[in-house]
Amino acid sequence: MKKFLSVLLFLLWILPPGLAAAAASDPDRPYHGIALIGDPHLPGKNLPEKEEVIRTINGWEDIDRVVVLGDICKETGTAAEYTFAKEFFNRLHKPIRLIAGNHDYIYEDAMNIEGRKVKAFPTSRRMKLARFVQNFEMKEVYGEERLGSYLLIYLSTDDLETGHLAKLSEDRVAWLSDTLSRNRNLPTIIFFHAPLAGTLKTYNEYTNTPSFVAQPAIRLHDLIRENPQIFLWVSGHLHVPATNESYSSPVNIYEKQVTVIHNTDLERKRSWTNVLHLYPEKVIVRTYDHGQKSWRPDLERTIRPPQQAAGNYQVNNRQLADMFDFVDKVKVRLLAIGL
Repeated sequence: MKKFLSVLLFLLWILPPGLAAAAASDPDRPYHGIALIGDPHLPGKNLPEKEEVIRTINGWEDIDRVVVLGDICKETGTAAEYTFAKEFFNRLHKPIRLIAGNHDYIYEDAMNIEGRKVKAFPTSRRMKLARFVQNFEMKEVYGEERLGSYLLIYLSTDDLETGHLAKLSEDRVAWLSDTLSRNRNLPTIIFFHAPLAGTLKTYNEYTNTPSFVAQPAIRLHDLIRENPQIFLWVSGHLHVPATNESYSSPVNIYEKQVTVIHNTDLERKRSWTNVLHLYPEKVIVRTYDHGQKSWRPDLERTIRPPQQAAGNYQVNNRQLADMFDFVDKVKVRLLAIGL
């Protein structure tokens, strides 16, 4: 027993910071908090307001993750834009997850003679995705992780040849399919730059058109129907403000299965931040109005995970879920060092 406790203390010391924080989280808080940032477009306009958003999120003590939903760069993903973005997010004192949007990789650096963006060749797109990974010290532009009783999947727009603005590559679709098949019993939340088709009312010329919905739309439709554990899809891209009637509406529900959480951009004087509170049995979506400096109870939503997935992973509170995650990792490390 003494030997085991010694090893356990050693493992606690060498655990990555994120896991250590999860293991030592507030036992009185029964949920995980995820703050969502849509389309920062850095440096862009209204920089003081963007900086205020970061300061506000830093002041929220119940945030375990901040997810940035693509279009980190204002224009074309130049080296200068990426350098600015890294310095900007260094001010954020929360664990961060970033995904790429069209402005981060799909265009050539230089505009054409008419001052318009030019779709880049595959070699340039590949280079910019690599720049994204290197700049933010990531392993890949996609990933997965377990948070409490939920599976979180992060997907970037990464197709190298498409004319659409927000398309997953064939490799990424295959990875997504495999990841979902291995986690059928985990309620799943997917973060991607663009929303699912038909989850907004057509309020302008772009809404629900091919470049402004997640692609490949048919393949994603099939994957979603094959995987009922998917119940939330979180996106930006359309810059939907909280004043839009589609921001929080029954139209957000895709195929009677997945609720799409639309997030506005930061290129405005007044912006809103959605926060997900992940309880074992439900997700509460809260909206903060940075203009009014207050929460919007009229926009609050409660979304319940699918019963089959949730039923197999019921936990009383977040402590229990984190404890099992921690114990599993301890076992792996004990085996790795021969104990």
